[in-house]
Amino acid sequence: MPTLVAKPPQGDDWTHEVKFDGYRSQIIIDAGRVRVFTRRGLDWTSKYRDLAATAKTLDVENAIIDGEIIVLNDKGLSDFAELRKAITRRQHDLYFVAFDLLHLNGHDLRDMAMEQRREILEGIIPLDIRIQFSQALPGEANAIYHLVDQAGLEGMVSKRIGSRYVSGPTTNWLKTKCYTVGEFELLGVEWGQGKPAFALMAEPGTRKYAGSAFVSVNREMRERLWKRVQEHAGPPPKDMPKRPATQWVKPGIKARVKHLRGAEDLRHASLQDFWDED
Repeated sequence: MPTLVAKPPQGDDWTHEVKFDGYRSQIIIDAGRVRVFTRRGLDWTSKYRDLAATAKTLDVENAIIDGEIIVLNDKGLSDFAELRKAITRRQHDLYFVAFDLLHLNGHDLRDMAMEQRREILEGIIPLDIRIQFSQALPGEANAIYHLVDQAGLEGMVSKRIGSRYVSGPTTNWLKTKCYTVGEFELLGVEWGQGKPAFALMAEPGTRKYAGSAFVSVNREMRERLWKRVQEHAGPPPKDMPKRPATQWVKPGIKARVKHLRGAEDLRHASLQDFWDED
């Protein structure tokens, strides 16, 4: 599992790939039988019938392939929000993006250098099937990150050249995520004495809790926010669990929030601005 970092690593010791927004999975091929496992070890072969059938066409006796199951939106980008729908309704739209190879034809490859494993992996995957190889991105790390961000992708994964495959968290794989800015509805502010303040946000128009955002605005705006919250004090939203030191507000306050792209709920989010809804 890659470690999340704020900036991609620099230098010639790293290669970089797109971070796809899907379900981390492993395809296991053994004597004509194919199984697909989730990151937590659940057997989801029945949910990925079409991909399992595609894996049977690979010219291997047995293999363990690490990758990400995704579905694409109309812009050609992986779309996590549509993935669960595709699993149940559009099996034929799923892709498996392969990025590492652990075993092949009875050989354990995990102690091989990362780039050697990937070279072997690329060689066993045809170009025109729904199992695709995750290509390395050429260029300097910051330039790659800029292009990934501009393209609307979730982020990038950097891998240390020469590293072996290790299960669990590792600093040989680093992920750098991209941020986006969206509009949300303010539910309230959690603001304890001597503690950082967090704005509790909801999806616009639904009052459905979406996560919290760190109130990192300047002092003047923080004071204006607290005044506005007191003026618009109201009851907690329906079905919202109790939260200590929280001042809830009535509907009608919108907010702009910066947050990591590609997550279902707000992550690493910060409040940028707020205003009364027209």
